[in-house]
Amino acid sequence: MADDLRSTMERVGERFNLGEYEIDAYLAVLESGELTASEIAGETDIPQPRVYDTVRSLADRGLVELRESRPMKIVAVDPNDAFGDIRSSLSEMVDELEARYTAPARDTEAVSLVKSRSTILRYLEEVIDNADYEITVSLTPDLLRRFRDRLEARVDDGVAVVLLVTPASRAPDPDEFDYEAVSTEARGRRGITTPVIAVADGEYSVYATQDALRDDRDRYGVIFNRSALGFLVSGFFGTVLWSTAEEISATGEDRPFPRTYASIRRAVKDIHDLGGEFEAVVSGRDVQTAADVRVEGPVVDYEYDPSEQVASFTVHDAETGRVRIGGLVAAFEDIEGQEIELTRA
Repeated sequence: MADDLRSTMERVGERFNLGEYEIDAYLAVLESGELTASEIAGETDIPQPRVYDTVRSLADRGLVELRESRPMKIVAVDPNDAFGDIRSSLSEMVDELEARYTAPARDTEAVSLVKSRSTILRYLEEVIDNADYEITVSLTPDLLRRFRDRLEARVDDGVAVVLLVTPASRAPDPDEFDYEAVSTEARGRRGITTPVIAVADGEYSVYATQDALRDDRDRYGVIFNRSALGFLVSGFFGTVLWSTAEEISATGEDRPFPRTYASIRRAVKDIHDLGGEFEAVVSGRDVQTAADVRVEGPVVDYEYDPSEQVASFTVHDAETGRVRIGGLVAAFEDIEGQEIELTRA
C-alpha cells in the first residue's frame, strides 16, 4: 500500500507540475480550441522561442494535441479526457491520505508561529467555525469575500460577529454587499497596515500581517490557543483597531437575549445603548486572588465612555453584594470578567 500511494502521489505531482508559461498556454488553447504557436505568443506573455517547448510539455502530459501541419496547430483535449484518470487517482489518494492522517494535538501548545499562507488561512477558518457565541475579525476585502459563506453561517447560528474591514477604501459598498448577513456590527478602518485578526469567544486567536497573507515568506502569523495569551489579540483589537474605525453597518440591536460576550466593552455598550434593566451572569477571576469566581444578579450601575476606552458594570450578587465587573486584566474592579451573559429583565 505504501508503494501504491507513493506512485499515485508521484503521478499526480507530475501531471500538475505546470509552470507559468504552461498554464498560460493551456488556458489560451482551451479558450480558443485551437491555436498556432504564433497565436499563443500573441495572446500570452510567453516569448516566441519558448512556445514550442511549452506546448510540447503540455502534449507530454496529455493536455493538448500537436498537429504537424504548417504552421503547427495546438488543439485542446477535452478536460474530461485529459483529467479523467487523474481525477479518480486524486480521489483515491485523498482517501488513503485521510486514512493515515493523525490530527495533531493543537491544544497542548499555547502559542504557534506559522509562515505558510495556507496554514494561516486554515487557522482563520478554524477560529470562525469554532466560536460558540462571539467572533471578532479584522479582514481585508478579499478575505471577507473568501469567508463570506462561513460568516453568514455563524450569524445564522446566533453567533455575534464583530467585523472590521481594512482598508476601508476598498471595502465592498454597503449598497452592494449584505453586511447584515455576515456580521452583527461592521466597521471600516483606513490603514492598510491593519493586521488580519480572528478571535473566537475571546480565547482562540489568530494574528497575522497583511503581508503574510500575500505569501511573503519573510512574514508570519501567530496562533494563541489559551485565553491567558489570546486576550492580547482581543484587547489590541478592541482598544487600538475597533475604536479608530468608522461604522459601516450595525444590526446587533435585533439580536435576541440572553447574549453572551467575551468583551466587556460590547456588553456595557449594549447596556448603555438599549437601556432598561438587565440581569448578568459573570464567570471570571478575582482581581486580587486570581481565584475563579461566578457572580450573578441585576446590573445596578455601569460606566461607559463612547470612545470605548472605559467600560465596567456593577452586579448585585445575592451572596456577596455589589460586585464591580471589569474586562480582562482588570485592576480597579473586583472581578475580571471572562464570559458575560446578559438577559433583559
